[in-house]
Amino acid sequence: MFGLSKKDTTFLLIVCFLTLATPILLQPFPEGSAGATFNAGYPDLMQRFAIFGIFAIGFNILFGLTGYLSFGHAAFLGVGSYSVVWMYKLLDYNVIPGLLLAIVTSAIFALAIGYVSLRRTGIYFSILTLAFAQMSFNLAYSVLTPLTNGETGLQVYTDDPQILMGENSPTSPHLFGLVMRDSVQIDIGGWLFTFNIGYYFCAVIAILAFYLSLRIFRSPFGMMLRAIKTNQTRLNYTGLNSRPYTLAAFVISGMYAGLAGGLMAAMDPLAGAERMQWTASGEVVLMTILGGAGTLMGPILGAGFIKYFENIFSKINDNMLHQWFGWMPDGMEDALIFISHFFVGKSWHLTLGLLFMLVVIFLPGGLVEGGQRIARWVRGRRKKGSGDDPEHHPKPAPHVAE
Repeated sequence: MFGLSKKDTTFLLIVCFLTLATPILLQPFPEGSAGATFNAGYPDLMQRFAIFGIFAIGFNILFGLTGYLSFGHAAFLGVGSYSVVWMYKLLDYNVIPGLLLAIVTSAIFALAIGYVSLRRTGIYFSILTLAFAQMSFNLAYSVLTPLTNGETGLQVYTDDPQILMGENSPTSPHLFGLVMRDSVQIDIGGWLFTFNIGYYFCAVIAILAFYLSLRIFRSPFGMMLRAIKTNQTRLNYTGLNSRPYTLAAFVISGMYAGLAGGLMAAMDPLAGAERMQWTASGEVVLMTILGGAGTLMGPILGAGFIKYFENIFSKINDNMLHQWFGWMPDGMEDALIFISHFFVGKSWHLTLGLLFMLVVIFLPGGLVEGGQRIARWVRGRRKKGSGDDPEHHPKPAPHVAE
């Protein structure tokens, strides 16, 4: 089914279910309860989960399969955002033309950067991509201001052409009349579920992006990329030219990043040079390594993990801490709140840094490896508990020839 094996089809269907049920799964606590702070089922955050999941999936095709570590993918993210906003300014607020242009322009941009950068490998490749990204950021910030509007950012104004804009056309990003910011809220027994059009648009594209990534992983092209990661020199000695494969992986990865940048502008019609900063490139590296580089689900888990910490742990303040620890004696309450200040609120980066250190040290394969270890442990316990030989009869030793 879908050109996949039975196992991969089941995996894809599970991913589809989890993605489409996200507004429900991310609301485990009722509104007004102490745990409601940890709910993440609101549109802006869910959109970020999907968008950065696409960004990380694309980066994983390059880094996870070939081993080429790029620190310049934020450049494609910014190019995608600028492309979409320019379509808003020239045509109308329909997101489809802008997203198509974002994919094409990011592909051309990635082809140019990859052609130069892939002449080197290892740390030299990483430095080259970082240099290109910083050049792109400076061009967008101060040089190409007629195209990017500099530090103010590119946005839509009332005097823009918008030649396809009708009298009754929506005045914000939409998909053939379905406005991205529109939502339907359902209150069930204290739980408030928000079903947002923008999120589901991003979710469908994320599912398609994941499916394409799955096909690449299982294809001969994906096997060639793994061979490059294993030993590129030995592969070249066989007479195969590996450079076209690495360039193709770089361009595909850049297209994913451009699509993610375009979706960011599709949710919020603004594009700024800050999306091209090196910190955005570093963030997607963290997402991929944290979730598990070279795995299918790892980058998505890493993206969700980091965005959850960024949006949830950063908003924990003193009032919330006093509510949680108010039942304790005053001295102990004050001590715990003082210690907590180092890990939540403005200091959430410290918590994320410590978790990242623990994952890298104890789970080199990322969160996916942690899940696999737990699954193996559970299966081992089940086998021990349901042995076929409860009386432990001795088994005959195999013959030497066997």
